[in-house]
Amino acid sequence: MTALGFLYPGHSAEDDYPRIEQLLASDIRLDLVHTDIGEDAHRVDALLRMGSAERLAAGVEALRLTGAEAVVWACTSGSFVYGWEGAHEQVRTLAVTAGMPASSTSFAFAHAVQELGVRRVAIGATYPDDVAGLFADFLRASGTEVVSVRGSGIITATEVGTWGEKELFTLAREADHPDAEVILLPDTALHTASHLPALEHLLAKPVLTANQVTVWEALRLTDRRVNAPQLGSLFTREPIVQA
Repeated sequence: MTALGFLYPGHSAEDDYPRIEQLLASDIRLDLVHTDIGEDAHRVDALLRMGSAERLAAGVEALRLTGAEAVVWACTSGSFVYGWEGAHEQVRTLAVTAGMPASSTSFAFAHAVQELGVRRVAIGATYPDDVAGLFADFLRASGTEVVSVRGSGIITATEVGTWGEKELFTLAREADHPDAEVILLPDTALHTASHLPALEHLLAKPVLTANQVTVWEALRLTDRRVNAPQLGSLFTREPIVQA
């Protein structure tokens, strides 16, 4: 059994995690602890407070009790808002506090793009344009070429959590760009786990979504690879190793 830990801010699309656990169909357990979201706002000052070391540390002890072998801060905006160096410091502090390997959803996206062997990405963000631009800057710092960014102007994760299939597919379709090799949908408040094959079929290219890459990143930290086509192209990469 591989136990993976996640610190998830508030309550929006956390039901993606039991769905992903089901689709992995393996000896993998996903344990999720909710952190205090504070002010629910896709605004830089609120996001910096949400991702503070104190708020993340508050959830660590509960994760230790689950037997988690790695922890991922399951929040994109609450990590990339710190910038490339600041986000590294955030996960270094989390790793020391938790006593286990750590990462965040922002790094999960950067690593997943590398895993797919692509460079040019299009971003379909739920965030306001200024926050979406910070995610683009983060990816550029990782060596990724961002060919387009589409923001949606949504202020709260609560509102994003109410989006259904129609809104999700509209966002993905409008975010697509002819030069993009992959589409990135970077909000962990967005329900995507049940729609990945359909999204990739619609756009005829890989799609990376926040909760999907967050789980993949935790698996990467524990040296696990799982073949799970229902979780998109990212989960079909070679070499496939599954105990």
